[in-house]
Amino acid sequence: MAVYTEVSDEALRAFLAEYEIGELLAFRGIAEGVENSNYALKTSAGDYVLTLYEKRVDPRELPWFLGLMRHLVAHGLSAPEPVAGRDGQALRELAGRPAAICTFLPGVWPRRIRPEHCGPLGTALAGLHRAGAGFTDVRPNGLGPAAWAPLLDRCRADGEGVQAGLIAELDAALAGILAAWPTPGSLPVGQIHADLFPDNVFFLEEGGTPRVSGLIDFYFACTDLYAYDVAVCLNAWCFEADRSFNVTKARAILRAYQAVRPLSAAELAALPVLCRGAAIRFLLTRLFDWVNTPPGAMVTRKDPLEYLHKLRFFGHASGPEALGV
Repeated sequence: MAVYTEVSDEALRAFLAEYEIGELLAFRGIAEGVENSNYALKTSAGDYVLTLYEKRVDPRELPWFLGLMRHLVAHGLSAPEPVAGRDGQALRELAGRPAAICTFLPGVWPRRIRPEHCGPLGTALAGLHRAGAGFTDVRPNGLGPAAWAPLLDRCRADGEGVQAGLIAELDAALAGILAAWPTPGSLPVGQIHADLFPDNVFFLEEGGTPRVSGLIDFYFACTDLYAYDVAVCLNAWCFEADRSFNVTKARAILRAYQAVRPLSAAELAALPVLCRGAAIRFLLTRLFDWVNTPPGAMVTRKDPLEYLHKLRFFGHASGPEALGV
C-alpha cells in the first residue's frame, strides 16, 4: 500500500493549474513503495508521477533530494526529473503534504533477478556515481554507522522475541563492524543512492536482453562512500531464495561497475566490512519496524532475519575474492 493521503479531484485540478503539463486525462494511486503516497498522472502532454511526502521524510531535506535528481538527469542518468511549476518551483503542497511531480520512467523492476540484470545494474550504479560527482551539496547518511548502535538500543526490549540470542549476536557483530570500518578520508566519497534494491531499478527487455531504463526513489540518497553503495547492491541483488550467495551475480555487478568507475585497491579490500555494514543497516531498520510497528498500520513489515543470514555470510567471507572480486 503506497497511498496514505487521498487527493480529491478538485484539489488535484487546482494543483495542476500551477503547471504547464497539459490537461489531466487519468489519475490513479500506485500500490508500491512504503514511504510516500504516489499517483500516476496521464495528461495531454504525457505521463508523470505525483508524490506526496509523508511523515517519514523530513520536508527540510526535500530540496536536496530534488536538486540531486535534477543534477543527475542533467548529467545523463535516467532518473525521474522534478517538474517545475509556472513559478519555477518543483516543491509545493497538496492535501497538507509537501508534493512534487516528476517525469515518468518506462520499464518494470525484476521480480526474479537473473545474472543478466546484474551487469546493467553495475553499469547504472557507476553511472550514478559519475553523474553525481559535480553535485557539491552534502547530505550526511542518517542511517550510516553512527545510527546503528542507537537503532539497536531501541530494539533491545523486544528483539529477543524475534529470535533468541539475536541482540547478543548483533552486539558482537556491530562491535566488529565499527572497529573495522574505514577511517574518514580513506575511501572515495560522493553522492550515493543507498537503497538501490531491485524495486528501485526499472528494466526494459530488448531481444531478451534486459537494459536499465531508469533508477528511482532517491529519498535515502546521501553523501557517503561509493563502495558502500556497491555493498548495498551485493546484499540486495546477489542472494537466492535458499539464502545462498550467487557469486556469478556479484561478479557481474563488480565487473560492469569497474568498467565505468574502477574501484581502488583500498575499496576492494574494504568490501567485506562494507557488506557487513550494509547487512546490519537493513537488518536493524527492519528489526526496528518489526518491533515498533503497531498492528493494523499501513506499513508492510519486512523480515529482519533475512538480513541476519546475509550478515553471517559476509562475516565469514575470507576476503574480497569470496564476493566475486
